[in-house]
Amino acid sequence: MKKIAPIALLLAMSLGFVACNEKPVKQAEESPTQKLVDQYATFELTTDISKLTEKEKQMLPILMEVADIMEELFWKDAIGDKATFLGKLTDPAAVAYSKINYGPWDRLANNTPFLEGFDAKPKGANFYPADMTAKEFDAIQSDMKTDWYTKIERDENGALKVVPYHVAYKEQIQKAAGLLLEAAELAEDAGLKKYLELRSTALLTDDYLASDLAWMDMKTNTLDFVVGPIETYEDALYGYKASHSGQILVKDKVWSEKLSKFAALLPRLQEGLPVPAAYKAEKANANADMNVYDVIYYAGDCNAGSKNIAINLPNDPRVHAEKGSRKLQLKNAMKAKFDKILVPISDLLMDESQRKNVTFDAFFENVMFHEVAHGLGIKYTLKDQESVRKVLKDTYTSIEEGKADILGLYMITQMAEWGELDSDKLMDNYVTFMAGIFRSVRFGASSAHGKANMIRFYFFEEQGAFTRNAETGTYKVDFEKMKAAMNELGKQILIVQGDGNYEAAQQMIAERGFIREDLQKDLDRVNNAGIPKDVVFLQGAKVLGL
Repeated sequence: MKKIAPIALLLAMSLGFVACNEKPVKQAEESPTQKLVDQYATFELTTDISKLTEKEKQMLPILMEVADIMEELFWKDAIGDKATFLGKLTDPAAVAYSKINYGPWDRLANNTPFLEGFDAKPKGANFYPADMTAKEFDAIQSDMKTDWYTKIERDENGALKVVPYHVAYKEQIQKAAGLLLEAAELAEDAGLKKYLELRSTALLTDDYLASDLAWMDMKTNTLDFVVGPIETYEDALYGYKASHSGQILVKDKVWSEKLSKFAALLPRLQEGLPVPAAYKAEKANANADMNVYDVIYYAGDCNAGSKNIAINLPNDPRVHAEKGSRKLQLKNAMKAKFDKILVPISDLLMDESQRKNVTFDAFFENVMFHEVAHGLGIKYTLKDQESVRKVLKDTYTSIEEGKADILGLYMITQMAEWGELDSDKLMDNYVTFMAGIFRSVRFGASSAHGKANMIRFYFFEEQGAFTRNAETGTYKVDFEKMKAAMNELGKQILIVQGDGNYEAAQQMIAERGFIREDLQKDLDRVNNAGIPKDVVFLQGAKVLGL
């Protein structure tokens, strides 16, 4: 993938600030916000479209249009009206960075405002009234107030009310639902056709269970489409509300075949978790669908700030219990981040003797098994059989991401010991895992993933899992101590989840879930070296050559 023209200019063109045949104006080059824009490397999202049938090619513009509607709705989730907000900006770089962040808050810098005139980002984003109090929310007499697919608004008298997404965004939802049916008419794969039809109904009703189950049943499709309200990260107030998102994927069937054998090992891995028996009594579904894809379109939540390079869905524990989950690896996006970000960081921060251990295969496995590890452990508390997600509230996503990180490495270790993976390369996974923390933590510690990274980093430091050379400013992994720390942290997290211990989760985040001064100095070295923090994509029918 090649780097192209400055993203500030490209995005400014889309709003008409700069004509396509003009040179960038001097103001854009000198804008203070330009340095922020330059944190992102720009890449084209492409794939080999010759693997698609003619009808699949015809589907793509329709799916892109649905994804664009999810883009519009995510702006509403995040801040409100996109046109009103962007219309007040005159600096192309400010426009570009606002588009990357879906608002004036920098997602790579703890959501601090990068534009003047804006206060701290509301924890509840735009899912709740900005002036709503916890007491008011608690007083709402409706079980739907915690539903993933509702928002809280004030009525004409100022009282709080619960509004389902399909009501709040009726016009956009109806259009998206209709387009999904158009795409379904073109679908030649029976599983994809059924999913698109049921997803259309789900958008209109906010009942996603049937479509999630149908998505799990898809096995032979080449095209895939992750669409709708998906993740709850944007809701930092309660972690209840799902954000709108859309990603179009094309399966890499050769690479996918290599992963299929690992699904059968999940029950055995669950049984071997380093916790007392009661905390691993739930059954891990052996039907997890692990496949590799090229991602060709990002829209909405998945496109905000740092881009995802893997997908683990659905989130509904009812689906996990019945069918497991799907683990989708986004190979082209992953390779871009490895080559352009992780390798340069490793050359700067990892001990010279261990840089050879930073490999794409290890990075791929670490990311893949992170997603698989979401399916291990505990979904319901031991005592009351309540959803862990619900009981841990705003701490859930940070604790769950931390669990997936550490149990992913645990899974790789176990399978290497069983002979299912190359044990001679296990050190690659550990060193690449350590280097990956530096890559991820550059996004700051405000996100769920950021807090999870910090908890793990400082726990490893306390356990001696790595050492830092004060003279060279480089880090070296101690394999045996990291393995022991991995097992102990995995145990602690699983017990917090199994007990539904909200206070312990809060304490874990409060004690370690932030970036301390010494680490920040090393991250500043990375930033000063000009290494990109993340990527932003050029995408669409023209980029694909359609």
